[in-house]
Amino acid sequence: MEKNKINLLIVDDEAQFLHSIGRSLEMRDFKVLTAARGDEALELARIEEVDIALVDLKMPGMDGQQTLEALKKEHPWMEIVILTGHGTIDSAAACTRSGAYAYLQKPCEFDQLLQVLADAYKRKVMNKEEIDEQRMNELLEISLSPSPREILTRLREMDKQAEKV
Repeated sequence: MEKNKINLLIVDDEAQFLHSIGRSLEMRDFKVLTAARGDEALELARIEEVDIALVDLKMPGMDGQQTLEALKKEHPWMEIVILTGHGTIDSAAACTRSGAYAYLQKPCEFDQLLQVLADAYKRKVMNKEEIDEQRMNELLEISLSPSPREILTRLREMDKQAEKV
């Protein structure tokens, strides 16, 4: 992925929408990856670094909520925005409970979409920095331990926790 660009994964089964929204967002300094299905999105996210995913709710096979849940499970730092033309209050609530950053209806004003994506990216960075700060504080606390063995044990525990994230 290119530096200084927000890495965005767009998941939608409508090829024309993928192409047009992808081009529009690339012109706004996003590095865009596209997927037509949820399982394809999961594979791309395993290969490429993704900051934000923009996911359609209604897709054949793995739907948007299932894609959201799978992406959040594998990539907890990724922020996910649902953009759908088939939204309901129930699906919005379910997606929010599953970790969606935002839930937008199609058609959506492009400026509103840009603002939501920018806010989602800020949240991702702030959450990651907060955890990094927590890790640094834990490391400082560990370094004050009088026992070298305890230091090594706690460092291994931290490393195992970091692998899960």
